[in-house]
Amino acid sequence: MTLKEYAPEELAAQPIGAWSGEVCRRVAGALREQLAVEDLTQPHWWTLNHVAGDPGRWTRAALVERLARYDDLGIDFDGVFDDLVARGWLTEEDGAMTLTGAGEAGRLRARERNLRVHHQTHEGISTADFVTTVNVLRRMVANLGGNGDLPD
Repeated sequence: MTLKEYAPEELAAQPIGAWSGEVCRRVAGALREQLAVEDLTQPHWWTLNHVAGDPGRWTRAALVERLARYDDLGIDFDGVFDDLVARGWLTEEDGAMTLTGAGEAGRLRARERNLRVHHQTHEGISTADFVTTVNVLRRMVANLGGNGDLPD
């Protein structure tokens, strides 16, 4: 896809909130569309990844505390956890969550779908430009009183 060229002063005058909001809506929409093929939502995806990354560590309360900052839809996290348990993708023992083999297989399928969106998003953008963009956005977040550090 070819973009129309503009003078630097025209680009510098653009509203960053409008452009960053448009990117956010489009990226989230593309990810949500891909996850829906697996009958998953972003909170399902977040749960699967966190539990896979540290099996047996996450309780419902700890995971809700961790994921709530990403929630922009008023998610019922217990409903998400219950759904994954009902699917046979997640087990809970003494309150700690672990993925089952089916859960890991589903996570890997969803990961492949999300990687397609990632690659599409990065088309025509060099790694250096992407890094600069992320650093600029991090600085803007920090300038406005937020945490510009990468999530741990």
